[in-house]
Amino acid sequence: MSEDSNSTSKPSPWLNPSNEPQTDRSASFVEYLRWMREKSANNLVNSGTLLDLLNRFKQNDWYAILNRLTQKTRVLAHESFEAKCSWRIRVGGIKGPESMLLPAFDNLGMPYIPSSTLRGVARAIASKDSKFTQEQIKAIFGDVTPNSSMGKVIFLDAYPLPNHNKQGGLKPDMANAIWNWKGEGLPEYNTNPNVFLSLEKPTFVVGIRRTSSCDDAILQQVKQWLINGLAQGIGAQVNSGYGGMDALELRPVKKKVIVKVGFELQGQLIHGRQEFTSWQLNGAGTGWKPPGKAEAELRPTAFRSMLRYWFRTFALGVLPAKQVQELEAEIFGGIEPKHTGLLRLEVSGQVRKDNALPTREGKNESYGLITGSLMVRNSSQTASRNEQEKTALEGLLKNLTWMMFHLGGVGQGARRPCYSRQHQQRGPWWRGSTLIAKSEDSFWDLPDSVPEFQKLFRQRLQSFYVALAVLAKQTINTRSPLSIGTVAKDKWTEAIDANCRIVVCAGEASFNKPFALATLHSQQLKIHGDYDGNLCGKVRGGVKPSPVWIADLDAYQVVTIFGINPEPQNPRNKYLKLLRHEASSYAQILLLDK
Repeated sequence: MSEDSNSTSKPSPWLNPSNEPQTDRSASFVEYLRWMREKSANNLVNSGTLLDLLNRFKQNDWYAILNRLTQKTRVLAHESFEAKCSWRIRVGGIKGPESMLLPAFDNLGMPYIPSSTLRGVARAIASKDSKFTQEQIKAIFGDVTPNSSMGKVIFLDAYPLPNHNKQGGLKPDMANAIWNWKGEGLPEYNTNPNVFLSLEKPTFVVGIRRTSSCDDAILQQVKQWLINGLAQGIGAQVNSGYGGMDALELRPVKKKVIVKVGFELQGQLIHGRQEFTSWQLNGAGTGWKPPGKAEAELRPTAFRSMLRYWFRTFALGVLPAKQVQELEAEIFGGIEPKHTGLLRLEVSGQVRKDNALPTREGKNESYGLITGSLMVRNSSQTASRNEQEKTALEGLLKNLTWMMFHLGGVGQGARRPCYSRQHQQRGPWWRGSTLIAKSEDSFWDLPDSVPEFQKLFRQRLQSFYVALAVLAKQTINTRSPLSIGTVAKDKWTEAIDANCRIVVCAGEASFNKPFALATLHSQQLKIHGDYDGNLCGKVRGGVKPSPVWIADLDAYQVVTIFGINPEPQNPRNKYLKLLRHEASSYAQILLLDK
């Protein structure tokens, strides 16, 4: 079947839509893939077909199969335990049809953790145990040089319990690399959402067996190494929150906590994927719109992405772009060159109310709400750093996290504080994102006045730059900022450089919007009655994010403006002047300002 952009036949996930396969309710996802069509050569098939396929598959039931496999592990193992993943995990895997990333499946098509992976995790922890020599480690785990030996412990494949969806937690996931470095140049904004599969909050049954040469003491030691390894994270993207596991019967050893803070997230929330609804023709009737509605989810990757974003914007103002790129990959992880990162981020909590759910007369009377806790730890890679670098990393991440909380939100609408649109004739009824720290630690206390907040922010920022200088191994002069890229009416770089201003201000709210946001949306800054795309951002004719971030801290707002220059027609200059003129209290924060 031809599936180009002008097709009026509904897209189909099947290789042969006229002969749709009739699969059993116990069929594995791998069996579905045999019937699934490949991506079209013209690259025009939209990703909604993946959502269609996954929607058809989600009712399948593997309860009996997974129960049998996990029970088999318990019977064969001399030591077994349950390990629960607090969020999601993706171990191994390959690319399937339409380049969709798949987790590891066994020959029955069941998701699992291969025994070789578990063995590697335990061995990695064992190799760092000072109480054992490398020769002892080789004897326990086996080796191929100089003489081949099988080792003293046998690792079994680990399968998930059926879980609430009776599929071991197998569920669609989404990755979106919003910012990409282009060679040695500056990062570019380019959303690129990709659907893949991972396991959500699975509980694995993990088992090990002793050989004839293994005593109980060695078996228990290997079990503890394995538990500690699972706690550090297993599989892909462990520094983003994936793959962290806790054994339910033993307390694992985890890395040092750098930051721990509770939070509330109000507004449009974090959307990790879309739930399939139905296919719909576009307005012109020439093609099919991607189906689905956004599904709110508490995603550690969203918090990590914001920390990474603010690190990059601050560092670009004082360091060359190439060096910032290298430091960013070193701290947060990267592919080229390969870095696993120096931190591990964990987020726990729940979605308490979805912003998208209507209440009265089709309107939502309250904003979306997520409550939870954010924790930033050292990763296993931190151990190789000297004490000065470890201290600097802790200072950098602690102060960076504080600034992230007070510069903007997380997830959808992060550049604007949460505000109501109940006066509008159509939804969404709430926009924006407000991130609120909830902690008894005085580090998170906020002053009541604008001048006091200005002083506190400058202290946090100065501490960040001091730590950055240690990690960059060079002196940083915050009074002589760089000027990054070209600044014009329609051009700017998202860098906190000589062309950026961060201010804190207070004033009168209006139209359900805090002062700084109401000023941004005021008639004085509109063009022919519409928002200026070079000030508020735009989605038509290519997505262009706004150069303005606003965080509402109740008593005042923090405003970050990129791309300031002396040109009178620059809309960001006009906004900054209007803020200063209309505010009841106003102060400039940024240390880079001369």
